[in-house]
Amino acid sequence: MTAVISDSPYRNQIPEVGWWAGNFRLTNLSGKLLGAHIAHSALILLWAGGMTLFELSRYNPSLPMYEQGLILLPHLATLGFGVGAGGQITSTYPYFVISVLHLIPSVILAAGGIYHSLLGPEVLEDNPTLAGFFGYDWKDTDKMTTILGIHLMLLGLGALLLVAKAMFWGGLFDPWVAGGGDVRVINHPTLNPVRIFGYLFGAWGSEGMAAVNNLEDIVGGHIWVGGILIGGGIFHILTQPFAWARRVLIYSGEAYLAYSIGAVAYMGFFAAYFASVNNTAYPEVFYGPIRTLESSPGIVSSRGWLVSFHFVLAVIFLLGHIWHALRSRAIAAGFDLKKGDLIQPPLANPRSGDRFSSVEANDLTLNFLKYLPIYRPGITPLSRGLEIGMAHGYWLVGPFTILGSLGSLNDSRASNLLGLLAAGSLIVILTIGFSIYGSTSQEKSLVTVPRPNFAVTVPNVPDSLQAVDNWSQFSTGFFIGGIGGAIFAYLLLDNLNLFRAIPMIGS
Repeated sequence: MTAVISDSPYRNQIPEVGWWAGNFRLTNLSGKLLGAHIAHSALILLWAGGMTLFELSRYNPSLPMYEQGLILLPHLATLGFGVGAGGQITSTYPYFVISVLHLIPSVILAAGGIYHSLLGPEVLEDNPTLAGFFGYDWKDTDKMTTILGIHLMLLGLGALLLVAKAMFWGGLFDPWVAGGGDVRVINHPTLNPVRIFGYLFGAWGSEGMAAVNNLEDIVGGHIWVGGILIGGGIFHILTQPFAWARRVLIYSGEAYLAYSIGAVAYMGFFAAYFASVNNTAYPEVFYGPIRTLESSPGIVSSRGWLVSFHFVLAVIFLLGHIWHALRSRAIAAGFDLKKGDLIQPPLANPRSGDRFSSVEANDLTLNFLKYLPIYRPGITPLSRGLEIGMAHGYWLVGPFTILGSLGSLNDSRASNLLGLLAAGSLIVILTIGFSIYGSTSQEKSLVTVPRPNFAVTVPNVPDSLQAVDNWSQFSTGFFIGGIGGAIFAYLLLDNLNLFRAIPMIGS
């Protein structure tokens, strides 16, 4: 991809970032971005089909599904494919067919992704032609709401597909049927809005929507959700953003990314919670006992894997949402994150004299950026490195410790030590990366470039970090602080029993 866009006539629209930025380089190249989206869809289908075949090759009918590390076959069984009374798998042939039906379109989409990435136009023109329908401008609010509407309608159709499977295409597995559950057709889904929307307010249980305990309510809820999504999609296609939406929201590619992955993060947390406590949509016969990650000591159930990974990925997406939201708000205010300065005066509304942007230069976002260790004035490069390193080292130990406890390490002290060693190793790797970056990218002599002066002050990246020697101090501080933060976190984890005993001593 880099070789293709290096000589692009749209070179000035390609952000100067490394390969690790991924599709961020394609933000303003709608044709290339379409190719990336199609290729991602191909990868998703390839994974789904290939992983189903992999699980099918390892499936042992003499053992419960939830003790075999399976995550896709339990979903297919819950949908009523190849399963009979008591949750017994009667045929694996439907699983093979479903996997092939995912693999075939993955090849077609892969070809489309390659075409748009290598041969297709880099920018799709927005015009009345069929190809022009897929063209867009991030700041064209009318086009963006149309795209949003189309996505909502597709999601609504997806919800109604589950309804069709439940009512017309064989039914779903109901764990509450006498004898350990069985597949049945849902002839009378719940359409009472009081019943359906009561779940949102905890009317039928403290678990909220996860309190649902019958398939009629689940299918009826999907009918309502599908109808709302399709109706909302039609509404967004036919209308333009309201005045308040134009004032409050930011219209840029990165802002849309922040909105999207924020929604994905929310759904990840919700899915993790739902899978953890619900025994109707996630039957125990396929996923293992509810409210626990293990089906037996040392064996993580399918439910445990689903809950853990949904939660971990939701956290990652939430951090991505925060990062891209901060960037989009800062850029909308004229802040250049690379230079650490306001690169253009805030745009003014000539009718009112106010800034046209919804982001003020003195708002919470820019104040947050101003006091980050990398921007905060008045501290030495060594101190900056110490502060950033301590924060990273402290927080890195926990994830590695948890991963160790989920694996073969049942000893908490061994898991804590593994977390310390893994975090320390990562700190060393990051420090080496910082050193390489400093020796190749920074200038040996400090050159001060005059910056434009504006009425509003914004955070500046210290000029001292642009010298190799001072960058070396920053890297050294990061290493010392990172190791120190990791050791501090390890000591806290390794002495939790002492902290738990403090209230008992006081009493």
